[in-house]
Amino acid sequence: MNYRLLFSLLLLAGAFPLSAQLTLVLNGLPAATPTGATIYAAGSFNGWDPADPGSAFAAGEEGKLWLDLSLSPGPIAFKLTRGSWDTVEGNAQGGFLPNRTYGYTGGTDTLYLDILSWEGQAGSSTASPNVALLDEAFWMPQLGRARRIWVYLPPDYETSDKDYPVLYMQDGQNLFDAATAAFGEWEVDEALDHLFGEGDGGIIVVGIDHGGSQRLDEYSPWANPQYGGGEGAAYAAFIVETLKPYIDANYRTLSGREHTGIMGSSMGGLISLFAAAEYQEVFSKAGIFSASYWFSSECYAHVLASGKTADMKFYLLAGGMEGGNQVGDMEAMYNTLMEAGFGAEEIEMRTVPEGGHNEALWRGAFPEAYLWLFSAAPVAVPDWGESVGLKVFPNPGQGGFTVSGLQGVADITVWDQQDRRVASQTINAQQARLDGLMPGIYWIVLESEQWGCSQRMLWISQN
Repeated sequence: MNYRLLFSLLLLAGAFPLSAQLTLVLNGLPAATPTGATIYAAGSFNGWDPADPGSAFAAGEEGKLWLDLSLSPGPIAFKLTRGSWDTVEGNAQGGFLPNRTYGYTGGTDTLYLDILSWEGQAGSSTASPNVALLDEAFWMPQLGRARRIWVYLPPDYETSDKDYPVLYMQDGQNLFDAATAAFGEWEVDEALDHLFGEGDGGIIVVGIDHGGSQRLDEYSPWANPQYGGGEGAAYAAFIVETLKPYIDANYRTLSGREHTGIMGSSMGGLISLFAAAEYQEVFSKAGIFSASYWFSSECYAHVLASGKTADMKFYLLAGGMEGGNQVGDMEAMYNTLMEAGFGAEEIEMRTVPEGGHNEALWRGAFPEAYLWLFSAAPVAVPDWGESVGLKVFPNPGQGGFTVSGLQGVADITVWDQQDRRVASQTINAQQARLDGLMPGIYWIVLESEQWGCSQRMLWISQN
């Protein structure tokens, strides 16, 4: 053996780091993409060639397109094209999109991407103009990887000097834009824009994309022997230690815990529950939709071990058609929260009998959950429309409403979103109408000896 040659090769290997592999995966393409189009990556790694045959995506699992790049560690910049700079990708509105950037650290890594549109084409994006990408690849030091982050700003953000509450939400690609939501979007931006127009004060929403194949790992602190998990504590720490400080430093936020919430569905609900219980000094509100309690029974033990260290609000949601024991698991978590020290007034539990495990359920529940979590109005017992057969109509209405199904006498009080009582009246079956309300969002609170408790409902007055 030529040991001198071998020694020389080892020296060369040490002097020039070996390239490793970064895999780019496309979750989907804009509806305006021509059938059979080839997608290319053009960037700092291939001389910005928009039609480099070595940087063409190929079909992979589940119909997704993928591209393996052999790279040396370091930052890269790139864009996606259909083979020329005339067919380069654009932003959600079909306009100019800055270069994508990524800090590649070496080894085997995967970056999941969505093409929002092709420049010059609006594509199928449904995101409101006040939704923007904070970063295509925001670095997560606790996990050693990057993730796309979305930010929704209230409609008056650019024209006011107000500070706003903040809601951190999981599965960011499903929140705002049908173009990036594989199974339908939550329509968070449309819902909040509508509520703002009806008098809500506005909120900043930070959407964190899930990690594709890493979703189950990141969304559970506890390992499931069949499905993985175990990175949830690091993921929650990323939100608290890295993302939230960045948002507070770069946006006009109300940074205190009393103005900060977290929300998610399915596995995203599980990690939101963990983060809320673990970081009660950071969060005071949690929307837990169809949480995957089944993934690990340790979620119950964690809530008990954490206990109550501050006043909280938990909005628990389950659909009656989700399968498994979703409703029973949610009720068990309700009881666990109570055992941990939280009061009934801090927990809103909602079952939608016809609801499935899907975005339709979560989309429909979001407006009420948001308003209940962030409203300062009195918190009451479960929905009176379900418990005593009463209805308020019309809802939305114009200036007033009628209560139907009433027997006997009840005292009605109306509260606005600033915790101000704007109307009060005693009503009965013959005189069950209340008028004179300005456009806005209100909580209706009814009290009667007939029920032995106060009941409440959300009501909207339109122009």
